[in-house]
Amino acid sequence: MDDVDAVQAQIARNMLSSGDWVSARLDGVVYLEKAPLAYWLIAGSYKLFGVRDWAARIPIALSAISLAWLTAAFGVWAFGRKAGLYAGLVLATGVGLFLFTRILIPDVMLTFTITLAMWAFLRAIEEDEPHPRLWAFVLAASLGVGLLLKSLIGVVFPVAAGLIYLALTKQLFVARTWRRLRPFSGALVALVIAAPWHILATLRNPPVFAWTLKSGPGIYHGFLWFYFVNEQLLRFLNMRYPRDYNTVPRLWFWVLHLVWLFPWSVYFPAIAKLSFRPLDRAGRTRLLALSWTAFLLIFFTFSTTQEYYSMPCYPALALLLGSAMAMGGGWVRRGTRALAAVAGVAAAVVLAILIAVHGVPAPGDISSALSKHPSAYTLSLGHIEDLTLNSFAYLRAPLVVAVIAFFVGLLGTIRWRETRAFLAASLMMVVFFHAARMALVVFDPFLSSRPLAEAIRKSPPGKLILEGHYYPFSSVPFYLNRDALLLNGVRMNLEYGAAAPGAPPVFIKDADLPTLWTQPQRCYLVAGQESLPRIEHIVGRDALNIVKASGGKVVLTNQPFDGSDPPATRNP
Repeated sequence: MDDVDAVQAQIARNMLSSGDWVSARLDGVVYLEKAPLAYWLIAGSYKLFGVRDWAARIPIALSAISLAWLTAAFGVWAFGRKAGLYAGLVLATGVGLFLFTRILIPDVMLTFTITLAMWAFLRAIEEDEPHPRLWAFVLAASLGVGLLLKSLIGVVFPVAAGLIYLALTKQLFVARTWRRLRPFSGALVALVIAAPWHILATLRNPPVFAWTLKSGPGIYHGFLWFYFVNEQLLRFLNMRYPRDYNTVPRLWFWVLHLVWLFPWSVYFPAIAKLSFRPLDRAGRTRLLALSWTAFLLIFFTFSTTQEYYSMPCYPALALLLGSAMAMGGGWVRRGTRALAAVAGVAAAVVLAILIAVHGVPAPGDISSALSKHPSAYTLSLGHIEDLTLNSFAYLRAPLVVAVIAFFVGLLGTIRWRETRAFLAASLMMVVFFHAARMALVVFDPFLSSRPLAEAIRKSPPGKLILEGHYYPFSSVPFYLNRDALLLNGVRMNLEYGAAAPGAPPVFIKDADLPTLWTQPQRCYLVAGQESLPRIEHIVGRDALNIVKASGGKVVLTNQPFDGSDPPATRNP
C-alpha cells in the first residue's frame, strides 16, 4: 500500500480519529490537494469493518461494481438487453477499469457520477419520459457529488458534453429543454451538496483568497487559492508548483485506449457503422456518448494528463461498443478474428518468456531483478519500465495462468461467434486478471513497505524517521499507525502544507540527523538502499544497524539490539 494507497488510507484514518472531516492531514501536515468524499467513504468503511488495508479498498470495489451495473442499465434502456449486457461486459472486463482500480484514487467514483449525470440528462429531456423532474434532480445531485470527488471536472465534463449534445441536436436555445433540465433549481441542489465543505475548508485554512498566479517554495495562500488556482487552473496550464507529476505524450494518451479497452477495442471500427442521427433513443444515446468522449479526450489533449484521466469516458465507449457488438456485421466478425490472433500471439509470447526464464534463479524478492527508472515514477504505470527478463523468473505462476487465459480466449474466439465469443473473451480477461493479481502479490515487497513496518512493530519502541518524500514509504506510518519525522521531506505533495501557519515540526534536514542519531532514544530510519552511502557519510558507518531490508528499502536503527530483541542486526 505504498504511495497514494496508504496516503489516502491514512488521511481517512486521521479524519476518523481526529473528528476533523474538513481539513485533510498527513503526518499532521495540512493536505489541501484533494476533495474529501473519497476520504469520507474510506473512513465510513473503517467504521464498519475496522482500520484495515482491505477495508480502505471497499469503496473503490463497490464503485467499480456499481459502475459496471450502471453502464449495463444505461445500455439496456438505450439499445436493448443484448447491447446493455455487452456494454456492461466491455466496462467490467476491460484492462483500464481493472488496472486503475488497483490504486486508491477516486476516478472510478467520479466516472460513476458522470455516467449517472449523462443518463439523467438524456432522460430529463426525453419527450416520452414521465418523470423529467426526478431525472433533473438526479443530474444536479450527481454534479454536486462529483464536486466533492474531483472538484470542477466533476461538473465541467458532464455539463460540456451536454451542451455539445444540445448544440448538435439544435436544442441549445429551446426553452422547453431548459424547463425540463431546471438549471436554477439544479444549481441550488448541487450547491447544497458541495458548498458547505468548500466554505468550511476556506474559513479553516486562511487566507480566504489571494489574487495572484505566483507559486513557489515557502509560499502559502490558503485553501481556496491552492485548491482552485494551483491544483486546477495552473495544473491544466502545466504551471502548477510543485511539479510533482508528469504527463503522457499526446499520441500515447490516445493510442493507449486500445489497451485500456482491450479486448473490446478490436471492435472500434464497427462503431463507424452506427447511426448517430438523433431520430430515436439509440441514436440520441450514441450521439451523447460521442460528444462525451470527444470533449474529454480533447480536453486532456491540451492539458497535463495521466494514463487514467480518461476513465470517465470508458462508459461512453462501452455503450458505443456494446451497441456495435449487438448489431453485428462484418467489422464485428473481423474484430473477433483479430482478437483470436492477438490472444494467440499473447499466449506464444508469454510461453516464450516462461521458456526463457526456465532455470533462472529467483533469490530473495523481485526487487533484486528490477531496474530503476525514477524519472518515470510520476506516471501511474512508470514501474513497468523496471521489468527485466530475469524479473519474470519470479512470476512463473502468474505467467502460467496468463497462458491459460490467452488459450481460453484463442479457442473461444476461433470456435464461436457473437455472444459465445464475447463470453469467452470475458472469461479470458477474468482469468488474466487473476494472473495479474498473483503478480501483484509477488511485487508486494517492492511496491509496499509493509515488511519493514512489521519488523519495526516487533522491535523495541523508538522514534520513526522517513527519508525523503513521504509517499514511497507511506505504508510504514499506516501499518504502524504513527506519525514520523521526515528527513528532507519538504517536497512534492507536502511542500505546500509545510509552509502553512502552525505546520508541525516534523521536517528535519541532514544536519539534524547526527543529533537525533546519538541521543539515548532509539530511532528507526526508513530509506531506500541507494541512500545508504549518504546516510553512512552523515552519521558514520559504525552507527548504523540494519533491522530489515526488503524490496530495495531498508530500516536502520541507531542502537544495536541485545540478545532478547527479535530482529537480527548487522552493520551495512
